[in-house]
Amino acid sequence: MSFFPAYFSLKNRKILLVGGGYIALEKLEKLVDFTKEITVITKEVSLDFRNFATTHKIPIEERAYQKGDILGYDIVIVATDTQTVHKEIYQESRTTRILVNSVDNTAYCDFIFPSYIKKGDLTISVSTGGSSPAMAKRLRIYMEKLIPSAIEPFLKEMRGLRKTMPKGKERMNFFEDKSDAFMKRYFQ
Repeated sequence: MSFFPAYFSLKNRKILLVGGGYIALEKLEKLVDFTKEITVITKEVSLDFRNFATTHKIPIEERAYQKGDILGYDIVIVATDTQTVHKEIYQESRTTRILVNSVDNTAYCDFIFPSYIKKGDLTISVSTGGSSPAMAKRLRIYMEKLIPSAIEPFLKEMRGLRKTMPKGKERMNFFEDKSDAFMKRYFQ
């Protein structure tokens, strides 16, 4: 079964990241685009991970994961080399409403990380449902080159205009026309 594509706010959501190596760093780099409410638990911390976490003021607890550590968190990302830890954390979460992502093991995932493009308010994600993260990444790189740098100021302008116009068909037509003009300018 495929994963349902959804965007949700991480505002006021507490995230636990278990792991401190290369793959954990990739997840942390993605998460900080959307929140800083992240805590890390890891036995070993790579220098690159430590530097990035320090720069972004992400706390690291240098120790092994212990049963019960997930309590109080909304989302848990497990990025270790030890599959038994992935399985244990996932099984522990089944009695809670905590969402779990287990890196490289979709059997222990409630959600997956798509490859994504983020330019201001624009976020585009690409997923292969875990079949080939490498292909998702290649498609993201290809699409990223197609997006004009003018998209950020355009979306900022659109956000401001939305606040000034009453909802309704006239507003919808206005925004569609403006979007069509932008597309024609940059994509034809």
